[in-house]
Amino acid sequence: MLRLRMHWPIPAQGKWLGQVVAGYYNYHAVPTNFRSLVAFRAHVTTLWLRTLRRRSQKDRINWERIHGLAAKWLPQPRILHLWPEQRFAVRHPRQEPYA
Repeated sequence: MLRLRMHWPIPAQGKWLGQVVAGYYNYHAVPTNFRSLVAFRAHVTTLWLRTLRRRSQKDRINWERIHGLAAKWLPQPRILHLWPEQRFAVRHPRQEPYA
């Protein structure tokens, strides 16, 4: 899908890619999965670099610039969901306030 958006302006591509990465994090950001979140962001950054390099014969995109773009537009990986027993304890406390 990135290939279809190859000639979009870079801010539009960055906004769209940020939404894609955030959606992936919303689903996969569980405990013990941090390494795969980091790997996914790195892979998206690499694909974005390859796509931007194909836009023109005058290649001016280097790793420094793509890391700057990724830092600006792609969210950093973080764990968004707690362990199941912690989520259950938050929703169903042992002590009822009215007891």
